[in-house]
Amino acid sequence: MIDTAADEIKLEFDTPQFLHSLFADDVRNLNVLETMLEVKAVTREGWILLSGKPAALARAKAVFDDLETARRNGREIETRDFRLAVEAAATGAEVGVSELSGVKLVGSKGRKPVVPRTPNQLAYIRAMETHDVIFGLGPAGTGKTYLAMAMALTMLKKKAIQRIVLTRPAVEAGEALGFLPGDLREKVAPYLRPLYDAIHDMLDPEEAQRYLEDGTIEIAPLAFMRGRTLSRSFIILDEAQNTTREQMFMTLTRLGEDSRMVVTGDGSQVDLKPGVRSGLSEAEHALQSIDGITFLRFAKQDIVRHPVVGRIVEAYERYRA
Repeated sequence: MIDTAADEIKLEFDTPQFLHSLFADDVRNLNVLETMLEVKAVTREGWILLSGKPAALARAKAVFDDLETARRNGREIETRDFRLAVEAAATGAEVGVSELSGVKLVGSKGRKPVVPRTPNQLAYIRAMETHDVIFGLGPAGTGKTYLAMAMALTMLKKKAIQRIVLTRPAVEAGEALGFLPGDLREKVAPYLRPLYDAIHDMLDPEEAQRYLEDGTIEIAPLAFMRGRTLSRSFIILDEAQNTTREQMFMTLTRLGEDSRMVVTGDGSQVDLKPGVRSGLSEAEHALQSIDGITFLRFAKQDIVRHPVVGRIVEAYERYRA
């Protein structure tokens, strides 16, 4: 960094390509920096000149320090990351992009590790590290199920658990799985597709198939969970808003020694029949402030799918309100 005047600082980087990668190779992202931090940014070659009041310049420099650390840790900076870094500097938030990039979950050889992309996702991962039962609640696309699967595989590879148990209510089939063709895995596969997708995204095909065949990763529909005790397991109950009160209570009480359970759901997408109360809704009220249990609530700002998904969620919230 070279000071050129009381109201300017010049930040220099190794190459123009490295600098451009810090603002996601899109110079238009600098408009966000200028608007939110009230600075002026001019970039040439491998440097960027920032102009503004001293306090604003300090915040702008913190943005690039944060992004540079994350980039050198191997993170590919996206537009979302740049905006997050700017918002963190503007609001004085403790979690920046560099802290997110410091957390890496499982990835097979040749595959990128799974990393949190928002502060809430980081808090979710930390909660899964420290609590026995974790509720991840919020809209679609916030990474609730995907990150739970990544944590489960990470713990499996570290031998902290012996198996992963995946379960999800098959609401459309009314849990009457016996009438569907195929073996148990084939019967429930359509309802567990997001979990299968996550497995194959994180593991190479041979490893994923081996885990599924030898029971290390077990598919356990709610209809088949009653009476079991799941020890040294990582249990993921997905789409929990579609459990009945009895199903939720039964599933939560399957937890055995040295096990962990993650319950994911979105209370705005209940598919149960009219008059049937969601087991997730009851659990939210009954289990507050219970030792070993925590609730993480995601917002539309945590949606990490296509940007239009966030706008869809926001539009529906406005319309339904």
